[in-house]
Amino acid sequence: MCTGGCSKVIGITLYVLAAVSIICNIILFFPGWSTDYADHITEEVKYMGGFIGGGIMVLIPAIHIHLTSAKGCCNNRCGMFLSIGFAAAGVSGAVYSLSAASLGVVNGPTCLWKNSTSGTPEWGTPFLGQNASYLENKDWWSKCIEPAGVVEFNLTLFAILIVTAGVSMVLCLIQMVNGLFGCLCGTCSESCRQSRLTEPY
Repeated sequence: MCTGGCSKVIGITLYVLAAVSIICNIILFFPGWSTDYADHITEEVKYMGGFIGGGIMVLIPAIHIHLTSAKGCCNNRCGMFLSIGFAAAGVSGAVYSLSAASLGVVNGPTCLWKNSTSGTPEWGTPFLGQNASYLENKDWWSKCIEPAGVVEFNLTLFAILIVTAGVSMVLCLIQMVNGLFGCLCGTCSESCRQSRLTEPY
């Protein structure tokens, strides 16, 4: 596969990953699929890792990377060189999204739970600061009274964000290498033009 063809595959895939990331982050603002808990959003959701990092910061590089595969101003050595910088920005965004989502999984959701000390229900993060991880103790999940099923809700969406961020990061790293080859060796269209120029009549 030539450098331009590789860019096309990477660019289109990044479009999909960015869209999934943005959608997941938006859904996380409605824990339990409800609008009743707008004042009790999990803190890591507010970091907008999926929207800003895995979404916008991956989508913008995806546009340029895709353009390097199409006939036009970006399908040349200069365009490939610029794609290295855009891909690096995509890596930064993916890392941010990955970090925010991982933190969300580790700390657990914000929910209404019964405080064992006071004995009264209160809003907070019951799994934060525990000696053991709530991921290994599924029985603890029942501590969250509201929103219903918020632990599974958060884990599923944060897990999707982690996967999309990880794949986006790998693809952007591949594009950095692909862009370097495209910068040094030229794109497919340039190779075709050169072969036509040297072709005997």
